[in-house]
Amino acid sequence: MKFRHSLLAKYLLIIIVALIIWPFVLPAYLLPSYLLDKDFQQKTDYMDRDKLQKMWHQEAIKLDGATSEEIDQKLRALKKQYPLSWMFWVDGSGKTQLILSDQKNIPGQWTLENSIEFMNKSDKDPITFVSYIGSGKSNGFMVFQIPASVAELPTLSPVDDKYLALYAFFVFGLFLFVSWLFFFKIRKRLVHLQTAMTETKENGIPDKIKVNKKDEISELGKAFNHMIDELIKSRQHEQEEEALRKQLIASISHDLRTPLTAIRGHAYSLQKEPLTPIGKDSVHLIEKKVDLLSHLLDNLLSYTLLSAGRYTLKKEETDMIRFIRESMAGWYPVFEKEGFKVDVNLPEKVWIWTIDRNWFMRILDNFYQNVLRHAKAGLYISVRIVDYEGKPAILIEDRGPGLDVTTDKKGAGIGLSIVSLMLEEMQVGWKITSSSKGTEIYLYEKNTDLNKI
Repeated sequence: MKFRHSLLAKYLLIIIVALIIWPFVLPAYLLPSYLLDKDFQQKTDYMDRDKLQKMWHQEAIKLDGATSEEIDQKLRALKKQYPLSWMFWVDGSGKTQLILSDQKNIPGQWTLENSIEFMNKSDKDPITFVSYIGSGKSNGFMVFQIPASVAELPTLSPVDDKYLALYAFFVFGLFLFVSWLFFFKIRKRLVHLQTAMTETKENGIPDKIKVNKKDEISELGKAFNHMIDELIKSRQHEQEEEALRKQLIASISHDLRTPLTAIRGHAYSLQKEPLTPIGKDSVHLIEKKVDLLSHLLDNLLSYTLLSAGRYTLKKEETDMIRFIRESMAGWYPVFEKEGFKVDVNLPEKVWIWTIDRNWFMRILDNFYQNVLRHAKAGLYISVRIVDYEGKPAILIEDRGPGLDVTTDKKGAGIGLSIVSLMLEEMQVGWKITSSSKGTEIYLYEKNTDLNKI
């Protein structure tokens, strides 16, 4: 980006223009007053006093030895050149000769007394230059006077001061307004960019913004648009990979079912054949591993369908106390067969959740199955209602070695991933705490409290 297109260059231009205009505030205001004075051009010739004094002395020296007529002729010529001035001259005897002045108090015969009086008045008004004629004092002297009305510069009246202040205020206010407008536009563009960054479409990606300038904010907008393009490409790439992964998982899950079905059928056939005890144990182990692998494939397929949004959610109001009792009634024989102590402590109340019953039943089945697999050493399972962080919650507790203990029965964790997706869709929170003394699983509605049961 070139410097002339930058915001700094534009604001520097505003400041430079203001600095150029400001010195002309006073002259621009006084100009009309000068133009109203018809003798303004003539008065400018009288403003350089040093120049006038030098000229008068030079003209007086040139008249050395001149006659009275020649002196009169020279003064009249100078009077034509400086018509607004006053002139007269006095000869060597002190007698006033030619008077080209409007003053009425010029004495005809000069004495020491009236000379002093004249000089005292000349110090103030009008401005007076006196020069001896020629090189000596015997030839007399000549006087050049500038009236105060000519020599003084125009001054502003109190009324003029008022308008000058208003004019200065206008110029300063104009500078402030232009500066405010400049920064207001910058802020507007930045707010527009901020809004574009925070507002996203359904895919979670913001819209691109229009860039039609060449300053720093436009460069920021171009970078933002480039980021959006890269994000769209990345999102498309992720979606393609995710679709491929899900398709691969679905295909693998489907393709593995056929050989598993064949293995299960042959294992069943072998059980009917006469086998040694070791052979029977091997067939029994094959069946267990086939069942485990089938369960893992079901979870894998379910996870793929859930993450793809292809599992239909049907939420309905459900009495959770009754629902838990029914689920435990189905699993009670299984736990009893394995020697578990089952502790179910549920209140005799109605506790309504809005859930998908099939989904929630699968979630509980997953938890119960994990207890059988990973907590069999504790031979204990408890299901009850407790207070969890101010919310009523379902607590499923065991006394196994904990989830961190490595066993040969652990899967890939897909079951818990399925549980997490299902609970999230149903707006149900969950928390697992595990140690060497056992595992606790809390299930609670996100928008409920203890007063609802």
